[in-house]
Amino acid sequence: MLSKAKIKFIKSLQVKKYRKQEQCFVVQGAKSVQELLTSGFEVSMILGTADFLRHIPTHIPAEIMEVTEKELSDLSEFQTNDSALAVARIKQNNRLAIQANEFALVLDDIRDPGNLGTIIRTADWFGIHKIIASEETADFYNPKVISATMGSFCRVEIYYTNLTEYLPGISLPIYGAYLDGKDVHRTDFGSGGLIVIGNESRGISAPLEQFITQKITIPRYGKAESLNAAIATAVICDNVVRSKK
Repeated sequence: MLSKAKIKFIKSLQVKKYRKQEQCFVVQGAKSVQELLTSGFEVSMILGTADFLRHIPTHIPAEIMEVTEKELSDLSEFQTNDSALAVARIKQNNRLAIQANEFALVLDDIRDPGNLGTIIRTADWFGIHKIIASEETADFYNPKVISATMGSFCRVEIYYTNLTEYLPGISLPIYGAYLDGKDVHRTDFGSGGLIVIGNESRGISAPLEQFITQKITIPRYGKAESLNAAIATAVICDNVVRSKK
């Protein structure tokens, strides 16, 4: 049986304060844990049912414990987790170099963990593997973010920074999503650049506007006031990839 100390430790990692203190995060669910085990993350603990543990790689340098479905359910933030849970080390927040022939996303104050997780999953789908995020953007290691990525957190890197200090040093084109920009279907995105996605309700913050080299927009054909940030990101990424030279 799991000790009370381990239960308390794992549950504490649902809170950002303790994730930062312990430099650890939780991954829940069979698919995400399997992705984690083949990634570059350092895994310190794996809890799984007997059936799950039979299918994981051998010689993993981590504490491995067999648990019941009920124990997992009691530990998990998500009731559907009945197979596996793992604890891994948080990676260092290293600056990401963006090459001239690649695209990266810039997230300006994306607050909703579900939106961030979906954006990460979307970026992975379209082959975009780097994200620059404002310091106010939701925590990459939030359990809701990790769950929403469906394993894509293993393939997409993120760097949190002050965007007003980061963007002036970028020589690539910087595209910003606005309501009054150029139609994304008619925009030539070239071979690389940054795509800035703004806050769910306020859009791109005013201090960043000076760094945007091309405003872009998704044309509206109906009467909806706006698009969800994650949906907008998907539409933009589709057009960016299709126009890439």
